[in-house]
Amino acid sequence: MKIELAAPPARRMVDIAPFHVMALLARAKELEAAGRSIVHMEIGEPDSPTAEPIVAAGQRALAAGRTRYTAAAGLPELRQAISDHYRERYGVEIPARRILITPGASGALQLATAALINPGDRVLLADPGYPCNRHFVRLVEGRAVGVPVGPETGYQLTAELVERHWDEQTTAVLLASPANPTGTAIAPEALAAIVATIEARGGRLIMDEIYHGLIYGAPVQTALAYSDQVLVVNSFSKYYGMTGWRLGWLVAPEDLVGAVEKLAQNLFLAASTPAQHAALAAFTPAAAAIFEARRREFLARRDFLLPALRELGFHIPVTPDGAFYLYADCGRFTDDSHGFALRLLEETGVAITPGIDFGCHLPARHVRFDYTNAIPQLADGVERLRRAL
Repeated sequence: MKIELAAPPARRMVDIAPFHVMALLARAKELEAAGRSIVHMEIGEPDSPTAEPIVAAGQRALAAGRTRYTAAAGLPELRQAISDHYRERYGVEIPARRILITPGASGALQLATAALINPGDRVLLADPGYPCNRHFVRLVEGRAVGVPVGPETGYQLTAELVERHWDEQTTAVLLASPANPTGTAIAPEALAAIVATIEARGGRLIMDEIYHGLIYGAPVQTALAYSDQVLVVNSFSKYYGMTGWRLGWLVAPEDLVGAVEKLAQNLFLAASTPAQHAALAAFTPAAAAIFEARRREFLARRDFLLPALRELGFHIPVTPDGAFYLYADCGRFTDDSHGFALRLLEETGVAITPGIDFGCHLPARHVRFDYTNAIPQLADGVERLRRAL
């Protein structure tokens, strides 16, 4: 009897790489289970629990039975609260009808790419950059084009780079500010120039602003201040400390609102109802005071870890403007950052992320350090590295 083989995975899966750091994290967990002390600097997740006002609001929603579906676009009160946030923080008027609540920023990026990108369309991204962004483009059969960037441009695309790499197949640019893995932000005037360059060519900008609350003094403005044609992604995960609640939002241009809402209905129906009710408390003064205290703590951690790593011999030419990452050139120690990260984990118990997770531009020379641990733990990690290097 002939046995028919199952169909292989879709061809696109060849182009969607795994997170290499997840294997490293799994090994770190194994070592911890065996009794080893591990200093985690590899996972980009805030170490504080969700702020109490948000937790209390979520508990009240559950107790009141607010567990049924919302509309696909989200809870009207939350969409209005986000609209108010843009007016109060940025001086930008965004009608609530343009705001769609999503299951995390990932849900928003999925909507944005699916609504905008046709098969074969080129989308420009900074390399290094957050790997899932290029995979979202590939998922909808677009072509993610990584543009090599370095410290001379703050690891960000510029209007000149967009102009140089644009061609007739290019339809969009996907940027993040502040960015993962570098923590660098795009200055307002540079962002305005990028938007103008893209729109002069008939393209669109998809802007990831999930780290906007975690800014350490650099001027920052939402891309929505420069055009009503951009698509802006944001999240309740990083600044608002709601990672596991899986809640974000997308601001869409008027002409795409119907398309993204239709996609939301089909792809995920609606974001979590209890999480949406909880997120309303994120915009209260009590929650804002907690977020500001945490922002100041992240700044203190950055200001501790950055000079300490430089003293050890890591080359970090640009001081991060935000987020909680340091992207370090480790070329003094190795030409294989993946093997280097594995060795440090085994020998020192310090877990970091190899550059291979962030693109094709010099990944073997770079590693990412996260400062999502308290300063005593960071100091412990630095001392372990000092003894090993």
